[in-house]
Amino acid sequence: MSLRFAGYAAVFDRVDRGGDVIRARAFADLAAASVPLLWHHRGDPVGVVERVVPDTRGLRVIGRIDDAALAGMVRAGAVSGLSIGYRVRAGAATRTVRELTALDLIEVSLVAQPMQPLARVHAIAG
Repeated sequence: MSLRFAGYAAVFDRVDRGGDVIRARAFADLAAASVPLLWHHRGDPVGVVERVVPDTRGLRVIGRIDDAALAGMVRAGAVSGLSIGYRVRAGAATRTVRELTALDLIEVSLVAQPMQPLARVHAIAG
């Protein structure tokens, strides 16, 4: 049983729990390549990221969870966090934050506790 979802895997201009802030143009060169959907940034893919698009709020994703147990947890609201794995191409550190201005997206993960508290699944279907 699969489950489709939509949400924000990153939110722009908001400092996360690790002191990073992703700027709105950080994904300007987002490649059209497929991005895996993982569970806690590890292991084999648990589904597919069907669409990933930066908008004015953040990095919006639409995906499908193929792992039945994880789909059930997301459907029940027990898991709603999203996170990204990335490579930094450009950024600058200050005393308080690391400002990320150019990133390569490596993967999107479902997580129990996202580094960016606003990075969440906001809609499910199926």
